[in-house]
Amino acid sequence: MNTLTGTGGLARLILRRDRVLMPLWVLLLGLVPLSYVASINELFPTAAGRHQYFTASAHNAAFVALYGRLFGDDLGQLVAWRAGFLPIVVGLFAILTVIRHTRTEEESGRRELLASTVAGRHAGLAAALLTTLVASLVMGLLLAVGMLGQDMPASGSWAFGLQLTLTGWVFAAVGGVAAQLTSGAGGARGAAIIVLGVAYVLRVVGDMSGIGDGALSWVAWLSPFGWAEHLRPYGGEQWWSALPAVAFTGLLAAAAVALSARRDVGAGLLPPRLGPASAAPGLASPLALAWRLHRGLLSGWAAGFAVLGVVLGYLAGSVGDLVRDNAQMTEIFAKLGGASGLIDSYLAAMTQLFGLVAAGYAIQATLRARAEESGGRAEPVLGTAVGRVRWMGGHLVFSLLGPAALLAVAGLAVGLTHGLNTGAVGREVPRALAGTLVQLPAVWILAAIAVLLFGLLPRFSAASWGGLVICLLAGLVGSALGLDERVLEISPFTHLPKLPGGEVSAAPLVWLTAIAALLTAAGLTAFRRRDVPVG
Repeated sequence: MNTLTGTGGLARLILRRDRVLMPLWVLLLGLVPLSYVASINELFPTAAGRHQYFTASAHNAAFVALYGRLFGDDLGQLVAWRAGFLPIVVGLFAILTVIRHTRTEEESGRRELLASTVAGRHAGLAAALLTTLVASLVMGLLLAVGMLGQDMPASGSWAFGLQLTLTGWVFAAVGGVAAQLTSGAGGARGAAIIVLGVAYVLRVVGDMSGIGDGALSWVAWLSPFGWAEHLRPYGGEQWWSALPAVAFTGLLAAAAVALSARRDVGAGLLPPRLGPASAAPGLASPLALAWRLHRGLLSGWAAGFAVLGVVLGYLAGSVGDLVRDNAQMTEIFAKLGGASGLIDSYLAAMTQLFGLVAAGYAIQATLRARAEESGGRAEPVLGTAVGRVRWMGGHLVFSLLGPAALLAVAGLAVGLTHGLNTGAVGREVPRALAGTLVQLPAVWILAAIAVLLFGLLPRFSAASWGGLVICLLAGLVGSALGLDERVLEISPFTHLPKLPGGEVSAAPLVWLTAIAALLTAAGLTAFRRRDVPVG
């Protein structure tokens, strides 16, 4: 039997299982940059205004670290640069997708069952890589066609779409290799995300040197993000810079296949670390077990929030330089933040961004309970004296209090960084904390939706990510597209006070918290009454 026999059938199975989540990611990442065209046109309607923006941004260290190098002041170049963080998100999406359908399948035992049918040894890996590569290609095509619809130059639009596609391809292959190394999906994800982080750091080092003496600018060429950046959409496209990404993708895919042939199904090339012979006293409760399951995820997210908070807090000091003599941008920031001062408006907009990202953690933490159930690990625990609500309560501690910890970390990082820049740490830290923590009721709404789906329709629990996508579209794209206010109000984040600087009203906070409590109670009630497990 051919080692790739059954690849098509497994690919169709992956598409069926990800029929909600994958299209949402593709649509979100492919369509969000389209809103930047209208936004930048509104902010900088003249060539002189765009040149001013270019002058203020091209040598701003924080902006270069976040978005990459800015090579020109053309509208297309500004749009592509503003989307410079998206390739990192695309890379993360590709890694998680490939590992979910390779190592996670082996860890749960489903891969071995499928291997007993008419399926070749490498069919599962090939199917995961194929579907992720196609999803990345569709994402790039969607972006390119969308930019063409915005009357942007054709060559630059295709190069812009190619940036996302190639990034997805490279990190899909990285995920394929990482899936062969460890026997656990968590270890594979950790290894692949470390590679992604190193690639980001290499790009930052090269770009920072590029705006300085240029001595280390070559370092960016060691990173897939650097290869994508040097395509230079709308700025004299360098198509040849796509060759390293294509070659590296092929090399890593071949390496993943070779490594897969050298190991047993369910095992990894790296030996697993043996645990203690008996459980520690600290694992004697459902909450302690939940802490064991969630601590790695929470610490990783907390580190990310701290870094992002430092970057965005540092950028607050540059807002005034970027919008000097630009009434349109001042007005836009005021609309986003709803606050009186320009920097307050910027900070209010960023705190809402933190809230949206924290909602992603809340959903992921809630769905860990579903992973425990579908993986067959919940039933043995529930077969003891542990009740269902008590077991689920351990996970809910992290779904509800975990986002609070993350937002507190972000608020402290923003407040300290901005406060050190302005010499007013004592003033800025409480204001930044208030701005981030006020996002909690909206975050809890999305976590409660995940609890409700877990209790009522566990097979469709992943659809809870759809709520976050709707909020992202309403918050990041809705205003730019001029959507009706009633449509934007679907997102719970639109009802929150805009802090710092805005007026605080307790009513929306109380209502959102009450709705979240009711949805959570309904989900727990449904969980108590349904069968466990539900496959």
